[in-house]
Parts: sequence; structure tokens; C-alpha cells
Amino acid sequence: MELTNETLPFIVAGGMVLTILVLGFALAGDGPSGSQVKRRLKRVSSDKSLRDEAYVSVRRRDVDASASPVGRILAALVPAPKKMRARLDRTGRSISLSQYLVANVLVAGLFLLVFKVAASLAWIVAVPLSIAAGLALPHMVVGKMADRRTTKFIESFPDAIDLMIRGLRSGLPVTESIKAVAAEMSDPVGTEFRHVADALKLGSPIEEAMWSVARRLQIPEFKFLVIAMSIQRETGGNLAETLGNLSVLLRQRKQFKLKIRAMSSEARASAYIIGSLPFVTFALIYLVNPGYVMMLFEDLRGMVMVGLALSSISVGAFVMSKLVRFEI
Repeated sequence: MELTNETLPFIVAGGMVLTILVLGFALAGDGPSGSQVKRRLKRVSSDKSLRDEAYVSVRRRDVDASASPVGRILAALVPAPKKMRARLDRTGRSISLSQYLVANVLVAGLFLLVFKVAASLAWIVAVPLSIAAGLALPHMVVGKMADRRTTKFIESFPDAIDLMIRGLRSGLPVTESIKAVAAEMSDPVGTEFRHVADALKLGSPIEEAMWSVARRLQIPEFKFLVIAMSIQRETGGNLAETLGNLSVLLRQRKQFKLKIRAMSSEARASAYIIGSLPFVTFALIYLVNPGYVMMLFEDLRGMVMVGLALSSISVGAFVMSKLVRFEI
């Protein structure tokens, strides 16, 4: 493949896109829950009546991909469709599995068109890059949407617990307190509590209804509420006082997270600056002396060096992201 000054910017842009995707995966994380918290919650929720994978809901979420033959074919290609549907549900939007897979195909096709027509890359290079972009970009967008909704949920969740406490102290049963939260709180807290209220109307036990939502949300704060209610129903006691202590704990946990984020902001800024320096330096050298950097793309050894450099940047970003991420 012969490279010219016109195609070089597209090749550099493609390499930057691929590296940014890897950086995004490295800095995105798996969510607010750590492995230790997951193990503890799994032990607490190991009762047989609470391990049912199908949660009670008015909507039939698990049949969204079977609406058409194309949807069934695409759903058959997904290795873990239930986990993918749960991840799409965490966004709070009605995104079906078939729609998500079609978005993967469209993004991959768009990048393939750009790499072949605009950059004139060889098929052996354009196809893997297009597949990587088609898989990574929708995954990152869905992850960002779910993280944004999770953050909004955590911010309003202590207020929902306080509303439940006021209802319990006024003499309302816990089911009516949950319905009050569902009616008065806005999305996403009110929406998720409405799922619990709808399950209760259909005759589901309160623990099963709460755990079904908790398994889908994968938010430790909500699991803390379910655990506190489950323990109180088994041992007895003042539920309002227990929830009051939980509300204070969640507010302190939020403050501690913000404090850690502020303390690690310098390290994150350093990671962004160090990660962008190679690309800025390359752009400046290319503007001053294009022929000097063209050897990296005209010679096989230069191509290998570029690949190793991008790999090193990705590994370094991943390591630095792990160093500045703390699980609470």
C-alpha cells in the first residue's frame, strides 16, 4: 500500500481512534461495585427464593430480540444475551438487543467505508479496525448512559430512603412507603421503585421484588437497602431507625467518594496529559517536517514501532487507571 501526504492524516486519525477506544475501555471501569462487595452481597442473597434469575416486571424485557427474524438471528450471535439485555436496561431507555446489534453493524460499516474510501487502507487493516470500532463505540456509549443514570440514582437515593422513613414513622406499612417513593420521586429512583410496586401488585414477595431490581441495577447502595430490609424482617426491630442509619451511611459514603476523587484528580490529569503527548508531538513534527515522520509508515520497521508505541500507551493508560481508581 503506497502512502501519500493526503492519506497520512487519515491513517493517523485511525490510529488515534483505536488508541482512544482502548483508553476509554481502560478508564471506564466496571461500575461502582468491587469484587469484595459482590462476594458479600452474593452470600447475603444466597437464599433459594431470591436466586431466581427472572425478575418480575410488567414489561416482557427478554423477548425484545424475537420481534423479527433478523432480531432472532442477531440475538443468536450474542454470547450472553441476558447480561446484554440487563446492561441495556440499566440505561433507562427502551433499547432492544436487536437495535443494539444493528447499531454495531452500522458503526462497523461506516468505519469500513471511511477506512477504504477516504484512507485507502488495505482490507487486512480496514476490516479489523472497523470491527473493533463497531464493537467498541456502541459499548462505550451504552456504558456512559448507564453510568450517568447510576450516578443520578445514587445522588437521589438517600432522599428516597428518607421519604420511606417518614412514611414508616407516620404509620404506613413498608409496601405503602415504597409506593409513595414510586409516586413522588423522579426518574431514575421513582422508575425503579415503580417496578417494585408493580411487582408487589402482582403478588410477588417484597424481598423477591426488591432483589430482582437490585440484580438488574447492580448498584451497591440499593443492595444495602434490600439487605437491611431482609435482615430486619428476619430479626425484627425498628425499620425506620435501621433505614435512618443506612441513609446516613450512604451520605457519608458519597462524601468519601467525592473526597477520593478530588485527591486523585492530579493523577488523572497527569494520565491524560502523558497519554496525549505522543500524538501532539507527532502532529507538530508532521507540520514542521512531514518527510521525517513518513518513514514510520513507509518502512516495515517503522510500522512495527508505531504498533508497539500504541500498545505501550494503552498498557500504560490501563495501569494508571487502576492506580487512581479506588473501590469503596
